[in-house]
Amino acid sequence: MMIKQTPDLTENDTTPYALYQHRREFLKFLGGAALLGAALPQRAWAKSAFSTDETPTDFADITTYNNFYEFGTGKDEPAIKAKTLITSPWSVTVDGACEKPGTYTLEDILKPHALEERIYRMRCVEGWSMVIPWQGFPLGQLLKRFQPTSKAKFVRFETLADPKQMPELKQNVLDWPYTEGLRMDEAMHPLTLLATGLYNKPLLNQNGAPLRLVVPWKYGFKSIKSIVRISFVEQQPVSSWEKANAREYGFYSNVNPTVDHPRWAQYNERRIGEFSKRKTLMFNGYEAQVASLYSGMDLRKNY
Repeated sequence: MMIKQTPDLTENDTTPYALYQHRREFLKFLGGAALLGAALPQRAWAKSAFSTDETPTDFADITTYNNFYEFGTGKDEPAIKAKTLITSPWSVTVDGACEKPGTYTLEDILKPHALEERIYRMRCVEGWSMVIPWQGFPLGQLLKRFQPTSKAKFVRFETLADPKQMPELKQNVLDWPYTEGLRMDEAMHPLTLLATGLYNKPLLNQNGAPLRLVVPWKYGFKSIKSIVRISFVEQQPVSSWEKANAREYGFYSNVNPTVDHPRWAQYNERRIGEFSKRKTLMFNGYEAQVASLYSGMDLRKNY
């Protein structure tokens, strides 16, 4: 199904800053999530060498100010509507250029991996940002288990697309299912995380439960939520927002303060919970770790 849109479609249609709208409904919802978290073993996470020392954004803000179009285009809608998402049982299909394709349960995926905390910056292309204490493990550790072949040049990811669980699919805002992709070296980079939780709690539905990608040097829409398929492919995949508007959303989508989005300047940002703006850092502050991935590339052309 092709998307039905105007040329002005963006990663998040312009919405008012509604962080505290429907606050009572949010807190009521979060109360149920807190009960779930309390039933699970709690632990003090060792601080990862990859973590920023910046103060994390408030838990309530991280879980009530979200982009998840399958549950609505308003920032407040996912926290309210994503309660219909069923995350257990869950499985992920692995296919393409690998030696061990198949359908793996969530338990299969998680069992061999030790979870760690990574406190990462998250920068939205709309000009706002957060600092999020994720729990998860490096994506590369998982991908190696499937033994990708030499033909695997890229990794393509796909989000669940179930109209019964995701009522906003009928709006055709995008060409569902939501898809994203990384070059193989980006996917294998030690900063690239497969997240299962945040703030020492399992991921809430609106944050992409039970598995989501986190690529901290790229704009937030690259970090695909509720993953059900991982494909090893030879050709560069077309991501959902690239398909929707290639002029505004390139495949790489690296945070770059020198390259403005047609709708939003990228040289500064507003950290959620703060009033003043701050300077946006190249690669979202991860330049020392990832700049070598793009050596020799024209980052204005390869945006």
